Amino acid sequence: MSALANEVVERLKSVLGEPQPGKPYGLHEPEIDELEKKYLNDCLDSTFVSSVGAFIPQFEQRVAEITGAKYAVAVSNGTVGLQVALYLAGVRPGDEVIVPTLSFVATANAVSHAGATPHFIDSELTTMGMCPEALRERLSRMRREPDGTLVNPLTGRRIAAISPMHTLGHPVQIEAIADIAAEYGVPLVEDAAESLGSFVTTRDGKLKHTGTFGITSMISFNGNKTITTGGGGVIVTDDDVLGPLAKHLTTTAKLPHKWEFEHDEVAWNYRMPNLNAALGMAQLEKFDRFLSQKRKLAVAYGAAFADLDGVRFAFEPEGTTSNYWLCAIQLDEPSLESRDSVLQACHDAGFLARPMWNLLHKQRMYTSAPAAGDELGGSLENAIALHASLICIPSTPRLAELPGVIARLA
Repeated sequence: MSALANEVVERLKSVLGEPQPGKPYGLHEPEIDELEKKYLNDCLDSTFVSSVGAFIPQFEQRVAEITGAKYAVAVSNGTVGLQVALYLAGVRPGDEVIVPTLSFVATANAVSHAGATPHFIDSELTTMGMCPEALRERLSRMRREPDGTLVNPLTGRRIAAISPMHTLGHPVQIEAIADIAAEYGVPLVEDAAESLGSFVTTRDGKLKHTGTFGITSMISFNGNKTITTGGGGVIVTDDDVLGPLAKHLTTTAKLPHKWEFEHDEVAWNYRMPNLNAALGMAQLEKFDRFLSQKRKLAVAYGAAFADLDGVRFAFEPEGTTSNYWLCAIQLDEPSLESRDSVLQACHDAGFLARPMWNLLHKQRMYTSAPAAGDELGGSLENAIALHASLICIPSTPRLAELPGVIARLA
């Protein structure tokens, strides 16, 4: 084991303490206590445990309030939420959608489920998300048809959307990306799966939530997210046509009637059950505390790693407020061997750290998908470097109450 790997473990111990035997520190564990049990029991007592019930509209309204969006439509998971968000933005079978290669596989899978093909570009080193310069360079290589359609000259497919992902909860350079999308006339669909509670300070000095810059977006509430519904997501939009349409299409396109089962489109049954929404409502009552705890933990980690040569803490990008969904450290010199040495040392010591996701353009089902670095130029060098240097470390909110964290904040 390398000296650097051992030192990383010691810094983690200085913040979190020594893990108890058989009880390692997980990456991100949900807090489930009596409040969640009460709301779930209330849901069970109501007998409305499936896709109808009081908790669903309450949950949607609360998420809309947090994000500042006009509509938040609850769905069964983030992947289907992104699929429908893409559909609402006009993505159709045979299209291409530009996405970062450094992302969870659901980003690309949602594109595929929409019948389109993911088109991979590079990330930016500071935000770890889609690089505006790489996006502009890539779009400049596309062909403009007489009707204004932007087409990939190598495949003949339409560029139907741009879908950046806010990595680890850190906002991307979303205003720059939105400007480029508007310049080229391509809809912006945000993958905000990880970023509930993350904001951008806009050019005019306002705080604007991630997921509200595009025509549509998606937020996830998987079991490891900042708040969880067990499984679930929301589609977010300000559009008065797309908001109601999102609800209609994800609830089988059933027309309102007391007893008739009349449907007017081939749609989806992507509804979030009332049970999941009940869990989510309990979680949302703790949401502000979770954000505060995660920020304290990030500050403590930042202090712990501040003077360690070869490693730095991944702070929120300038001009943003991150939810710090997952805290991460970054090796100064990208190396899969060094990264894996640190990961092994962490796991051996009881800290269940993890690397970033394997790059999407290298996943076996996407190796033939269009990507920067082909005949049209560009590269994926930043994403490759980030993949070889980032390590996510334990980020459960309650860890902020440990003595080592409190001492670092003093």
